Amino acid sequence: MKILVLNVGSASVKWGLYLDGRSVDGGLVDRVTDPAQAVREVLFSADVSGLDAVGHRVVHGGLRFSTPTLIDDEVLEAVTRLIPLAPLHNPVNLAGIRIAREMLPGVPQAAVFDTAFHRTIPPAQAMYAIDVEVAQENGIARYGFHGTSHAYVSHRTAKLLGRDPAELNVITLHLGNGASACAVRGGRSTTTSMGLSPLEGLVMGSRSGNIDPAVVFHLHRVAGMSFDAIDDLLNKRSGLRGLCGDGDMREVLRRRADGDAAATLAFDVYCERVKGYVGAYYALLGRVDAITFTAGVGENAAPVREASLSGLGALGISVDPARNDAASREERLISPDGAPVAVCVVPTDEELEIATQTAELLAR
Repeated sequence: MKILVLNVGSASVKWGLYLDGRSVDGGLVDRVTDPAQAVREVLFSADVSGLDAVGHRVVHGGLRFSTPTLIDDEVLEAVTRLIPLAPLHNPVNLAGIRIAREMLPGVPQAAVFDTAFHRTIPPAQAMYAIDVEVAQENGIARYGFHGTSHAYVSHRTAKLLGRDPAELNVITLHLGNGASACAVRGGRSTTTSMGLSPLEGLVMGSRSGNIDPAVVFHLHRVAGMSFDAIDDLLNKRSGLRGLCGDGDMREVLRRRADGDAAATLAFDVYCERVKGYVGAYYALLGRVDAITFTAGVGENAAPVREASLSGLGALGISVDPARNDAASREERLISPDGAPVAVCVVPTDEELEIATQTAELLAR
């Protein structure tokens, strides 16, 4: 089965070509100003002959979409109605879908939703404690994001450990410019740190993560900031960037090693937040078999992994310094031999997960 995957973002287009689950080609179009034109360029350059399907990443599927879905006009309209919940992402996802349908008529197109993996989250974790009618009328709930990454990484963790995913409890930590944690019980998401939007939860490159909602009202009433300005502050001028002026963890680590106080504080705030979620999700799951780091920071920043789990030895969680510091791009264990909780590093592959889910959808 030959499947093209399109992962269209606001500033980039990642793509991959898969033959029977094996990557045969792929690439990245970066610094994109016109996502539709970038998709056209990909379709002109890639070998799209004999395609069985195109799999598209769609960020927000709302309450409706809990599984990969074949795209028709009705699905397109439903995804369009969800734009207010993902104003930066769903429009560019839709642009890629429309160009692919136009240029590849007759080829099945599938939507794989970032939020779908989290549709198994129970109401006690998905609901916010606000007026129920207001929440329902306005679609306010914990949707979660990075679902394709959390799904892929949790299953790969099980394979790395030689365990059945259905028997494994895993805390997955997707730490990149955007960051989220997920508690996975038996292969199913039970809660995740991102909520209605990707702003909630962990400290990120430029997003604040958790913050007292009253901060918004305070900035509006006392500082005179507009809601648009506050939105910009929390999404683009907060997180690591807000704390020390650099949103790139590599630069934060360099400055921290040089004794920079602001970078050191930013690093500490970042890692303490991760540690808090690990502890909370340990309590929620009751038993944790593995903790897995993934994405750019999670895969490459050994000091972040060490600091985020330090002091958790009483929970059976520890990191072997030599294993943690060893440079590798492979799936690997970084916990000591015989540790009660396996600590793993698993490089994510969202495009492969999209291809896999698309193939499974066609096979039904």
